[in-house]
Amino acid sequence: MKIALAQLDYHIGNFEGNLQKMLAMVGRAKSLGADIICFGELATCGYPPRDFLEFDDFIRRCNASVDALKAASADIGIVVGSPSRNPELEGKDLHNSAYFLYQGEIRGIQHKALLPTYDIFDEYRYFEPARAFQTVEFKGKKVALSVCEDIWNVGNENPLYTICPLDEMMPDNPDFILNISASPFDYAHAALRIHTARANVKRYKIPLFYANHVGAQTDIIFDGGCLVLSPDGMVFDEMPYFEECLRVYDLEEVLQGGRSAEQPKEKVKLIHDALVVGIRDYFRKLGFQKAILGLSGGIDSAVTAVLAAEALGPGQVRVVLMPSQYSSGHSVEDARQLAESLGLQYDILPIQPMYTAFETSLQEIFAGMPFNVTEENIQARIRGTLLMAMSNKFGHILLNTTNKSEMAVGYGTLYGDMCGGIAVLGDVYKTEVYALARYLNTLPLGKSGSMGVIPIHTIQKPPSAELRPGQKDTDSLPEYELLDQVLYQYIECRQGPRELVRMGFGEDLVVRILRLVNMNEFKREQAAPVLRVSAKGFGMGRRIPIVGKYLS
Repeated sequence: MKIALAQLDYHIGNFEGNLQKMLAMVGRAKSLGADIICFGELATCGYPPRDFLEFDDFIRRCNASVDALKAASADIGIVVGSPSRNPELEGKDLHNSAYFLYQGEIRGIQHKALLPTYDIFDEYRYFEPARAFQTVEFKGKKVALSVCEDIWNVGNENPLYTICPLDEMMPDNPDFILNISASPFDYAHAALRIHTARANVKRYKIPLFYANHVGAQTDIIFDGGCLVLSPDGMVFDEMPYFEECLRVYDLEEVLQGGRSAEQPKEKVKLIHDALVVGIRDYFRKLGFQKAILGLSGGIDSAVTAVLAAEALGPGQVRVVLMPSQYSSGHSVEDARQLAESLGLQYDILPIQPMYTAFETSLQEIFAGMPFNVTEENIQARIRGTLLMAMSNKFGHILLNTTNKSEMAVGYGTLYGDMCGGIAVLGDVYKTEVYALARYLNTLPLGKSGSMGVIPIHTIQKPPSAELRPGQKDTDSLPEYELLDQVLYQYIECRQGPRELVRMGFGEDLVVRILRLVNMNEFKREQAAPVLRVSAKGFGMGRRIPIVGKYLS
């Protein structure tokens, strides 16, 4: 028996586009002699469809896609994820289901039992969990069909759940496991995914075929990495990250095992590749062509510009240099050099005349009051207004360049540098931005295809918003190497103030940083969607009250 795994970039609600992709892969799989082809979880409609699931027409169109695939299953088994109606009066209206289609019929359907309701997931809002489990018989084999989370409670050891779906199927003595998933990317998840898949294989002593999505759905990114594991627990194959792919596997060869095909998992490269896909799919799926951003000569805007040029092509990226009286000559020259090296269209719009006009207008009202963050924010908002004006006039989408460290502590100006349609670096700490810059400088980029496209001075100079004379970020914040450690422990690891102090961080430092994080939740509520690359990004995966008093 030959089993094909299709790793596709689905588009939420694009039923015709998703269907045509799948039908094309069915044709390819047939030509390669496959007996079964597996697509991802909720592949008909894309994942996560969220409240689209509440529309009857949306479910009708999902069903129509299943019918079209059923018609294409004359001589190949097709496994596909799609919502299905719950026939019971009690409970949620829908199931999250895996269909097994063959010879124009539904030969089996297995509903998802374990419905994640944590981080970015909210499946119990829509779906009723499965309570019945059975294998599917196909060409003399018994298939244990499962959906994503249903393999993440091995031996009923996950305290979130009370049932282990595969345990329920084992009395049927299945020959192999098919798991269809929509497993979002974070830079540590691929290794965890293999660990979980291997735990299942070691428990049940049968092969596992795991189909995943690839591509981005606004903030959520999927890395692909479909898996095949042999009964010996070895990774027989791990499909590429961040690209569409179809591969066919001979079940007998997988059963023999004895080979390992795990890919390397380098954090910075994974983050880089994910962000490029995130930018590209955001534009492609919304029908946009061109991006615009402010290029300051600093590290964040430089990295964002390079990523955008990679994702969209340098001809689709426009940058604006907006120096003020506080901008250093180095910053302007670094920004110009980067734009020219990448072949980006760039404009220089000095903001001092506009800033002076604001000062004049407010002079009487602000009489006798010292220069402070108010005047700094005016500069940031002038820049934001200019960028949004060009975005509106030319139809470009503004990329937000704020990093995760700045978003965490509120070191950004609402309606100023926090403007944008998508926050490219909003889940990348400042120290990680520097690592990304160094990685980008090892790649052949720019017009000449040479390495080192980001000016070395941009990487080496102390970070500064350049909103007042001699300003440095450390005037307002701890050193980023220290700040990011505390932020990581608080945000990703959910360590409270007592735990942080026990780790060796100073109490005053901990109180100061955590207070900044919590008091700036209102800014994050108004921020652009953030491309998620960590296990705990800002957005749907982190829901904190704006007016909560904890640590305030």
